[in-house]
Amino acid sequence: QVQLVESGGGLVQPGGSLRLSCAASGITFSGYYMGWYRQAPGKQRELVAGITTGSNTNYADSVKGRFTISRDNAKNTVYLQMNSLKPEDTAVYYCSAGRVASYWGQGTQVTVSS
Repeated sequence: QVQLVESGGGLVQPGGSLRLSCAASGITFSGYYMGWYRQAPGKQRELVAGITTGSNTNYADSVKGRFTISRDNAKNTVYLQMNSLKPEDTAVYYCSAGRVASYWGQGTQVTVSS
């Protein structure tokens, strides 16, 4: 049984930082591309950042220079460090496993507001 469990969301002021974590089980984690997506109210889910099995990364233009994705294969965990947060970053953040997002977590809410 595959499980992806996100944590680390919350309420933060503009300019603040959060680090999201996604712990995976039931898959050979090191063999999967991992992605972080987000979905804001009334908007489509979008890819925020992705990391390959070789730790190559890609980012949405809107978060480049502010967000950093990383992975720890020993802990079966992928991270998303989010700095200089903006109100428009408010969304539910999901992690996924696989290039075609075969598996999804339940999501964690990130709210950026003063």
